[in-house]
Amino acid sequence: MGTTVDRAKGKVKELAGRLTGDERMEAEGRTDRARAELRKSLRSLRERARGVGDSLRRKHS
Repeated sequence: MGTTVDRAKGKVKELAGRLTGDERMEAEGRTDRARAELRKSLRSLRERARGVGDSLRRKHS
């Protein structure tokens, strides 16, 4: 599942929990959103590292 979908799902859960007074659901929604943001950050970091590696290989070739 994509991070955008996970973030949206987390937001819906969080809002539903808030509206119904279900603290657990609200917390799960926040956790889902945080997990999606972490995956997004890790993906970005991997892409940057790959770019640096490619740049270094080109300089030494």
